[in-house]
Amino acid sequence: MSPSLAVVATNDLKTVSPKTETVAERVRRLQAEARQLAKDHVKALTAAMVDLEQLAAEIAEGGDAYAPGVRDVARRLVEDLESRVQTLEAISART
Repeated sequence: MSPSLAVVATNDLKTVSPKTETVAERVRRLQAEARQLAKDHVKALTAAMVDLEQLAAEIAEGGDAYAPGVRDVARRLVEDLESRVQTLEAISART
């Protein structure tokens, strides 16, 4: 009879412990993450403002289906949003 074979795990691999982060390194990393999240948040705000600007433009140009006061508010909103989006983009480009 032949001897039976068995699979044996090799435990020769050295376990690599993760490098411990110093407090200063952690603070820098978290600050960088916070800055990136803030930039992403401003981009989301800008995108929402652009979407709202397009919606307001549609209403402003909607003709008699909308009350004249509504069209006027929408038209003014388009103008305001356009300048605000440009301002946010200019400020964001500096950082």
